Order: sequence, then C-alpha cells, then structure tokens
Amino acid sequence: MSKEQNQNHVLLEAQQLGRQTAAGQWLIRDLSLTIHPGDRFAIIGPTGSGKSLFLRSLAMLDEIQEGEIRFLGSPVKDKQIPHFRSQVVYLQQRPVLIEGTVQANLEFALKFQTNQHKPQDISNVMDLLNSFERPEEFLHRDSSLLSGGEGQIVALLRALVLSPQVLLLDEPTSALDQQTAKLFESIILTWMETSNLNPAFVWITHDQTQAHHIASQIMTFPKGTISTSQKTL
Repeated sequence: MSKEQNQNHVLLEAQQLGRQTAAGQWLIRDLSLTIHPGDRFAIIGPTGSGKSLFLRSLAMLDEIQEGEIRFLGSPVKDKQIPHFRSQVVYLQQRPVLIEGTVQANLEFALKFQTNQHKPQDISNVMDLLNSFERPEEFLHRDSSLLSGGEGQIVALLRALVLSPQVLLLDEPTSALDQQTAKLFESIILTWMETSNLNPAFVWITHDQTQAHHIASQIMTFPKGTISTSQKTL
C-alpha cells in the first residue's frame, strides 16, 4: 500500500477523553484527536493546561475516566496494551537509561516479548546516529558518562529502533541546547520521511516556533482546538 493510500486509514484515535481526580475534579475532559499515517501534530499551551495528562492518556500510561482510545479502528483492551505500547511509543521529557553502553540501551527494548517480532538488530539507526554527528564508537560509551542531551538522543534512537507507528513526545527538547534540539528535530523529520511505515507523531512543546517548524497541525490547550500550522522560515 502506498503512503498516499495509507493516509486514508486512522492509526490512533482518542474520542472525548476525560481524566479526573479521586475527588471527582476534571483535569481534562472532552478531548479528541484522530491521527492518520504521516500526521505531524504539535501540542501547545500554558503549563498546567493538561498537555502531558492528555499525552500520557493517549499512550495508555494512565487510566482515563471518560472516553475511548482506538488503535487501527478498534478499542484497545487491557490484554492488548503491551502490543499497543510497542506500536505507540512514548518518549518522556527526561530520559531513563539502563546501566551499560549506548548499544545495550538501544537493544534493551527489543528483549521484551512483545517486541520479539521486530528486527533484532540496531543497524537501522546507524544512519540516524551519524545524523547526530556521533561516530560509531558512541555505541560503546557508558550511559552514565553521557550528557543530558546525549542521553535524550539515545532515548530517541531507542524508541525508533522499535519502528513505532506513532511516536508521542513530551517536550523532548526542553532541556537541550539549541544545536542539539535542532539535530533532534532533524532526525525526527528524517525518520518520518524515510520510514516505510509512514508513521505519525504528536509532540508537546512550549516553543511555538518549534511547533510551526515541525508540525503540520497544532492542537492548542486547554480546549484542544486543532488548526493547520503556518510554517515558519
């Protein structure tokens, strides 16, 4: 199926999601989003407006009290969540790496049973690694010696090793210097353009310039309204 044909299909759909506290106070409510192959969404809005709550709900990391999440046209049942998370990958703001080398971190996620059907090598990320201007020897560096920016690069590459259909990014460049943030953006856009899966992403950012640069559509919180991005130069 071509990318053009595939874009008519719905990858991930959130229908009127709502989350509330134990006391019954609504944190987010009546938020919906439909993600097609190739979609590039940015989410913007003030701190505390529910952006991360919504993204974590979309990743099925937190329980929702209202609404429904559908993947490839069907509601996601509890027993399907591990497979869902292997296809819809969440990248948090601060990377969590295991002890050992960069290569060990990249291979780590492939050890889980739900990912056993995926290619069990990391050769597909080598070109991406080169795009970050890191030599192959970078694979053998100990994760404890990485800078914060390098750690986030490794976390990104580890997510891309899984060949996700949807990548959910929660302010991944907020702690990066400008140069590394630009490289991070570039690698995501390159992945989007070169992947045979025609994947999609949803990216939370506080930087409106970044939002317009990376995304074709922008979701603005707290209301969750969606508009077409006007690209910045």
